[in-house]
Amino acid sequence: MANRTTLSPKKIRIAAFVAVMGPGLIAGLADNDPAGITTYSVLGADYGYQLLWVLVASMLALIVLHDLAARIGVVTRQGMIGLIRQKYGARAGTLSAGALILANVGTMTAEFAGIAAAGQLFGFSKYVTVPVAAIAVSFLVLRNSFATVEKVFFIISAGFIAYIIAGFMSGPDWGAAARGALVPTIPFTEEAIFIATATIGTTLAPWGLAFIQSYAVDKRLTKDDLKLLRVDVWTGSLLTGVIGFFVVVTCAATLHKQGIQINDAADAAIALEPLAGALAKELFAIGLIGAALLAASILPLSTAYSISDLTGRPAALDDSPREAPLFYLTFGLITGVSAFLILIPGAPLIKILIITQVINAVLLLPLLIYMFGISKDKQLMGEFVATRTMKTIYSIIITVVGFAIGCMLWFMIN
Repeated sequence: MANRTTLSPKKIRIAAFVAVMGPGLIAGLADNDPAGITTYSVLGADYGYQLLWVLVASMLALIVLHDLAARIGVVTRQGMIGLIRQKYGARAGTLSAGALILANVGTMTAEFAGIAAAGQLFGFSKYVTVPVAAIAVSFLVLRNSFATVEKVFFIISAGFIAYIIAGFMSGPDWGAAARGALVPTIPFTEEAIFIATATIGTTLAPWGLAFIQSYAVDKRLTKDDLKLLRVDVWTGSLLTGVIGFFVVVTCAATLHKQGIQINDAADAAIALEPLAGALAKELFAIGLIGAALLAASILPLSTAYSISDLTGRPAALDDSPREAPLFYLTFGLITGVSAFLILIPGAPLIKILIITQVINAVLLLPLLIYMFGISKDKQLMGEFVATRTMKTIYSIIITVVGFAIGCMLWFMIN
């Protein structure tokens, strides 16, 4: 008689979680892209520990909204743009998709800018690093199965450990960091409001919300997986906040302390060397490369999902190019156009990034309102319709985001 191996209940639970794990972790960590790392770096360099509470609040909102997006995907078996089109009409779906494409091209350009800047810190030209990165992420996503792509995403995510190490190396004031994280204070100035709103926008990125919903569908998760999926979402969102926290405290403990101002994450890495040593600079650069590669793989994937949903032809990573030509064409175009923009001599990258931030901010608010409406729809959500408590929480998040965006736009106009 053959020997049978009986798995313990604990091992069964671990195996079940590993099977479900992915959407929350990957979507959460991908929010820490070069634009996000730059935002956190500037926040720490300019304001020290004072605005850490904005990051903490954004992380809590991220937990709630990623949980909602993942649940909508599992329950409805549809991506976000497709659902918006179904519930709010073709015009709303098309406008949402169009804004998402524009924002994603600009943000994707920022990812390649991060790769170029980090590569230059190690002595490599952007004319080498950007094409290599574009080819690498395209080959990864377009030529491999869902399971393989997901494993590589997890491996790339390990690069974020570099920021945690750099944070401890910088010798931060943990007491001041705790006060900054727990006690809300903010100067009512254009610069402070802008960086606070940018922190909210980069943490609650519209493309991340669209991605996690479509990815949960692509992973073929069911309603029975929702409890474990919630653990995955919470873990990913908490890690996003932890990594952002260490980026802020690294820059607060070194650059802010010395009165050094920066424009992007690459500047932060360079400025760290005389303050915290060459290893801190290299760790910051390695983290930037990992962040850029992860986001550069996911951003066009998020766009491809959305375009496929909008046209009523949902696609998955396990589909072949012949089965889903629009899906793969969208991924290739977003990647190619963004890489090309970075390689244009004298390209106005700062203007591209500013316009992208504005589009992201403008897109985020209606997207949250659409998600709120879907969460209340009994016909779509069935037994998983939002409770009264969750409706209140969603309303508070939407109000705060709307107020922050309104303040930012008011300062921009006046």
